[in-house]
Amino acid sequence: MWAVPSAFGHPGKPISSPHLIGGPIGMKAKSNPARPAARRGGGSFRLDAELVDDLVAANRTLARLGVLDAFGHISVRDPRDPRRYLISRSIAPESVTAADVLLLDLDSQTVDPKDDGVLLYRERFIHGEIYKVRPDVNAIVHSHSPTVVPFTVTRAKLRPLLHNAGFLGLGTPLFEIRKCMGDGTDLMILTPNLGKDLARKLGKDAAVVLMRGHGDSVVGPSLPNAVFRAYYTEINARQQLAAITIGGPINFMTRAEAIASNEAMLRASARPWALWRKRALAER
Repeated sequence: MWAVPSAFGHPGKPISSPHLIGGPIGMKAKSNPARPAARRGGGSFRLDAELVDDLVAANRTLARLGVLDAFGHISVRDPRDPRRYLISRSIAPESVTAADVLLLDLDSQTVDPKDDGVLLYRERFIHGEIYKVRPDVNAIVHSHSPTVVPFTVTRAKLRPLLHNAGFLGLGTPLFEIRKCMGDGTDLMILTPNLGKDLARKLGKDAAVVLMRGHGDSVVGPSLPNAVFRAYYTEINARQQLAAITIGGPINFMTRAEAIASNEAMLRASARPWALWRKRALAER
């Protein structure tokens, strides 16, 4: 489907799952020698090298494009086992290398015993809980996309005006953590239950869920498309803010236009992905 190696469909070379400890703010995986092998997921813990490179490229690309900074994270579902996903250990996205990529189950726990003690992203439950309820989703980007955040705290609704962002016409639901936890949280998704609440708000059709005062989580049928959507969510937000500043009514895309544009971009996103991936991996 893709013009270049994508998140699915290539053989690649297997590499071992890493077992590094350290990094920025995160949570160490708890070591539990008594945990039975079946509970750990069993099977092979070796990762597809091509898929790992895709994930490295995705992290570096969105960092370079200003969607991710020192925070945020990206995952891709394991095409060999939909009950698992790949994600980096807790580290700044721009710094991610192949050696940082881990395999987690949908409860967002490591499956390879060698990875016990690795520092994990505290908000990894965003990924596992969305994968559980959205079998159409094969990649997720969580970011603090800077121009998106104002649309999470004002009455202005993020709507598609740029054809590259037609997927916004599928809906941009807003997750309000106060409705789940009351006042006094740090706005972060730190538990499986909060991950479930976020996944419920995303719903069955939307590609983006906004998170009040926090950022967004963007999903896609493939890793290249999720990266594309995360970037153009930010671009559409910038352009919508500019249009608001100019003043007057804004001529947004109709739902029919948004749906047609989304279908076109599912195919066209291969072009920027080829460029982004090549550039990101050349920096190694």
